[in-house]
Amino acid sequence: MLRRLLRIVLALVALGFLGYGLAANWDDTTTALAAMSPWAVLGAFAAVLLGQFLMLLAWREILAGLGTRVPVRIAGRIMFVGQLGKYIPGAVWAYAAMMDLGRDHGSPPRRTFATISLGLVINLGVAISIAAATLGRLEAVREAWYLVLLVPAIIVCLHPKVLTWGLNLALRVARKEPLESVLPGRTVVVAVAWTALGWFVYGVHIWLVAGSADLYLVATGAYAFAWATGILTVVVPAGVGVREGALVLVLGPVIGTPAALAVAIVSRLAFTLADAAAAGIAFLLGRQAPSSAPAYADQNGSGSTALTPDRNLSGSPEA
Repeated sequence: MLRRLLRIVLALVALGFLGYGLAANWDDTTTALAAMSPWAVLGAFAAVLLGQFLMLLAWREILAGLGTRVPVRIAGRIMFVGQLGKYIPGAVWAYAAMMDLGRDHGSPPRRTFATISLGLVINLGVAISIAAATLGRLEAVREAWYLVLLVPAIIVCLHPKVLTWGLNLALRVARKEPLESVLPGRTVVVAVAWTALGWFVYGVHIWLVAGSADLYLVATGAYAFAWATGILTVVVPAGVGVREGALVLVLGPVIGTPAALAVAIVSRLAFTLADAAAAGIAFLLGRQAPSSAPAYADQNGSGSTALTPDRNLSGSPEA
């Protein structure tokens, strides 16, 4: 109860600072919002959706590398519908929802948990690396120089054996059985490639609403930096307020604080709508999966995450 209250308080504090900045620059910010082209806003929304699809391909590649291959529409249903839980205070809801949805489509809960965790590590590593590579000359980012120190550590951690070792350590601490195999190196390379491409597409949505043709790389790095800052602030649901504040911190000196606030508002709106749209589309497409699709059945009682060979509903091992 106390931890939940702390999360709510911190989220309100973050939103309070953002609200103060918005109030202090209200006239200029609303002017900047009004000056945005509707086509730029629509293009930003489309870029976010495309970026999310590319991130889905990376996530599906990791899941396949761990032993569960599913069609894109099924992976989308697991990931996009499940991740709506990130808007609920507490980090467990998205994990729990995705693990439950994965179970329905043949992925043992422990394997889905591993996929989510590995995907997050890869995403964070790529985001910080892109931010470090594109924003090194910006004074606001130099103040967060310590994030750059994470880059070599992340590169080492992306080695398949290190990734698997770290995740198995976390599973042992949680009193769960370790993974049965090391994530293939090819899987890591492909997942990193899809993730990097996704981040460069995400950069398009900031670039479009910022309205500066020469700021694409800065826009990409700015959003990567803001997202990484928000995700590392684990106590705030979906990084609300923190991500926007970091985006204004980076873009403010470049395009002005009012314009940066307007970009942050549109960015949050675009992602929120895209999350809802992706979840709705994935839910509808996922329902078209054949009813005979293999499903994972717990082998050691309800709620177990013990991993035995994937089985269909009849309990017989799959070919």
